[in-house]
Amino acid sequence: MQSTGVYWMPVFEILQQRGMEVYLVNTRHTKNLPGRKSDIAECQWLLKLHTCGLLNNSFQPSDAVRAVRTLWRHRGGLVAHASSAIQRIQKALIEMDIQLSNVLSDLSGVSGMAIVQAILAGERDPRKLAALADPQVKASKAVIAKSLQGNWREELLFVLSQEVAILSGVPGPDGRLRSEVQQLLQGMESKVDLKREPIGPRSEGKRARDNAPKIFDLRTELYRLTGVDWSQGGRHRRAGCANSHR
Repeated sequence: MQSTGVYWMPVFEILQQRGMEVYLVNTRHTKNLPGRKSDIAECQWLLKLHTCGLLNNSFQPSDAVRAVRTLWRHRGGLVAHASSAIQRIQKALIEMDIQLSNVLSDLSGVSGMAIVQAILAGERDPRKLAALADPQVKASKAVIAKSLQGNWREELLFVLSQEVAILSGVPGPDGRLRSEVQQLLQGMESKVDLKREPIGPRSEGKRARDNAPKIFDLRTELYRLTGVDWSQGGRHRRAGCANSHR
């Protein structure tokens, strides 16, 4: 069968559950081969190509890996969706000459959202807005106040309120989602005993991203499951294979 969009997935899984060996074929491979075919004769065409050994079976991970991959891709979509809303919030502020992004590194943080919510509530005094910033913010209250002297256009304030509502409605990639991923990973078979073969230190210059999971260490989990420290480009393996790259 051909991998067209996501329509193949339920049929593929049902056939596998019935004990059948299913070849999932890249549609580009079938299109590149000569021959007449129509929607009605598509199955006969694929059967003929498969009989002649012209179709390669695509790699499919195990059910456990597919489950983790689905949740991880979902998490990536949530992060991207939230990032887009934050960018549109910043755009609306800049169009009103509110340069809040110059003094706050993250508009979606506690200080940024407190100030934005106050703006939407009707507060326009720069000093009162600046006072809402967390004391740990590096910029002084006077500098923050200067960045809040803008042109309060009603249509842009409406856009700002809409984007904040969108951002508030996006479920964060934390809490239950991370717990679900962690539970699935813990149920997978380990290839490395972390007590006997702990993972090595992170490479110099590499650091965890800001949106990386905080509940569990993904780098360590992947090392436990595969025996490879993928942050090293797959070069540093577990003790049994430590000398294989030398």
